[in-house]
Amino acid sequence: MEYQFSDRVKALKPSAIREILKNSSAPGIIPLSAGNPAPDAFPYEDIRSISQELLENTPIEALQYSVTEGYIPLRQHLMEYMGRKHRVGTDSDDILITSGAQQVMDLLTKTLLNEGDAVLCEAPSFIGSLNTFRSYRAKLVGIPMEPDGLSIEGLERALETEKNIKYLYTIPNFQNPSGITMSYEKRKRVYELCRDHNVLILEDNPYGDLRFKGEDIPSIKSLDEAGIVMYAGSFSKVVSPGMRVGYAIGPKPVIQKMVVCKQGEDVHSNIWAQIVCHRFMTETDYEAHLDRLRGIYRRKSSVLIKALEEHFAPLITWSPFEGGLFAWCTLPENIDMLDFVRRAAERKVCVVPGTAFLTDESESCQSFRINFSTPTDEQLSEGVKILGETAREMAR
Repeated sequence: MEYQFSDRVKALKPSAIREILKNSSAPGIIPLSAGNPAPDAFPYEDIRSISQELLENTPIEALQYSVTEGYIPLRQHLMEYMGRKHRVGTDSDDILITSGAQQVMDLLTKTLLNEGDAVLCEAPSFIGSLNTFRSYRAKLVGIPMEPDGLSIEGLERALETEKNIKYLYTIPNFQNPSGITMSYEKRKRVYELCRDHNVLILEDNPYGDLRFKGEDIPSIKSLDEAGIVMYAGSFSKVVSPGMRVGYAIGPKPVIQKMVVCKQGEDVHSNIWAQIVCHRFMTETDYEAHLDRLRGIYRRKSSVLIKALEEHFAPLITWSPFEGGLFAWCTLPENIDMLDFVRRAAERKVCVVPGTAFLTDESESCQSFRINFSTPTDEQLSEGVKILGETAREMAR
């Protein structure tokens, strides 16, 4: 049978990261490509204890259908917690629990976008979100990145020239893949420009709690007095990605439409996982848990930096980062990046080519992404050594 795919999906390609991940678990592979939390970051004993108590005493609560908006105690606690700690959320906002933050991107796009409408994105940006936007046949408009966040000049130009812009997608903290954090001055300017042009901001913040150096910077959502910011949060990097619990905090009319769209996708997110997240936040020392995670990634990043300084410098450069899970590395012009990634894979070291993160994948790119949370310390040091050797061989 010849299968006829819809116009929306027939041009879509598999996620480069997901395809690389298929190979990164093979024996002997050094996985510098994934974005998984460190194995010792999971609070599995607390999750086991909470789950056991839940299933022994109130199992139907976790096994029965529930409301689309999400587990009510979790929604209430998150609104209080995010407002108190991060000044996120106002009386004009509501919250929706989603199946991971990735679903926030999907639901908002489904809610707002017509085919051909424009989405402004940082360039480079997270491939999972870019592919979601592509699946709705959005026009992706890349805004170049600078050391302190997206280019304000590029944003102004896009806002002035592009038609039917539905929103700006940004990852202000430890951006994936570049690791860049947007300055507070730029956050204010981005908010003002989008407000003045009546353009929504989709602020994706999966890594914000993983700052292990420097000072926290207020979110764009904390500036929102006009109801133009949709904030996407997640438990994936701080509790468990496999539980698939994320959330959106944004203007009530938009959240209400996203709820209707979600009803047609999955009815509601996993209730057991939502209850576990709620009890983990309220019945354990959640702030101590976050401090422990920051300690893990502070140490892991120091292992990476030491290896980069020994094996990369000065041939391969990298962008500074103060948190998150990634390092963005750049090859000299005389080394073909895609050939470098292929040769590294032949030597059993997997990294992600920078082209995977571009709004226009046909553009040239000299960068690649390394993840430092997933591999062991030994794998991290050995993988970077092999990458450095590969680059020097190619440079000669």
